[in-house]
Amino acid sequence: MYNFEYKKAGSVDEAAGIVGADDEAKLLAGGMTYIPTLKQRLAAPTTVVDLNGVGGMDGISADGNGVTVGAMARHAAVAASAEVAAAIPALADLASHIGDPQVRNRGTIGGSIANNDPAADYPAALVGLGATVQTNKRTIAADDFFTGLFETALGQDEIVTAVSFPRAGKAAYMKFPNPASRYAIVGVFVAQAADGVRVAVTGAGPCVFRVAEMEAALAANWSADSVAGLGISADGLNEDIHASAEYRAHLVTVMAKRAVAKAG
Repeated sequence: MYNFEYKKAGSVDEAAGIVGADDEAKLLAGGMTYIPTLKQRLAAPTTVVDLNGVGGMDGISADGNGVTVGAMARHAAVAASAEVAAAIPALADLASHIGDPQVRNRGTIGGSIANNDPAADYPAALVGLGATVQTNKRTIAADDFFTGLFETALGQDEIVTAVSFPRAGKAAYMKFPNPASRYAIVGVFVAQAADGVRVAVTGAGPCVFRVAEMEAALAANWSADSVAGLGISADGLNEDIHASAEYRAHLVTVMAKRAVAKAG
C-alpha cells in the first residue's frame, strides 16, 4: 500500500465533510474491493475515511410498500433477514449468493453499489425492482444511479445511507457465476415491479442495463417461453478470459429464461 491517513468517521456529516474537502480522500465501507485495490497499489488516496464507526446505517426494515436496507447492512444480514425474505424473497436469495461467507459477512450493500463493479449482483436487484437510493443529500432512482463502468451519479461528498426496494408481484435472480469469485459472468433479475415488468442484466456489459424487448414480451405473457427466442447483440458487451461477448449475449437469454421460471 501507499501511505495514507486513516480516519474513522463518527457520523455521515463528518465523513462527507472530509471527502468533500479533499478530492483524493476515499470512503471505506466493507472494503471487499477497496482494500485489495490498496494492497495492489492501484489506488493512492490521501485519506481513507472508515464508515464502520457510524451508527444507525445497518438497519433493515419492511412495511407495506417494501424494504429499506441501510447502506452498511452486510450481505449476510440481508440474506438472513426474515423481513426481506417475507417481503422480497428474490432479494434475500440474491444476497445469499454474493461471493463467499467471508465476503457476505463483511461486504455492504452501500459499498457494493457505490463501487458499481460491472459484475456485481446488487445493481441488478436495484434496477430490476425499481429501487431508490437514499443519500445524505437526495434520493436517486436506480435507473439514474448507475452511469457507467465503476461510475455512479454520486457526488464527491455524497454518501449512500440506505436503499429502498418496492415489493414485486413476482421476482427472481439467476446468474452464471465465476467459479472462483462468484461474481456474475452474467446475471439477470426479472420482476413484475410497481411500474411494470423489468429485466435487469449485470455482468454482461460495462454497467447494469435493462432489456426492453424481454420486458415487453413478459408483460404480454409471463413465461420462460416468452424470452426463449429473444437475444441481445454482443456489440459493446464485456469480453475477457472467462467469456466472450457472444457467449455473454447467449447467457443473457439463458439466465432470463431461468429467472422467469424461478419466479413462477
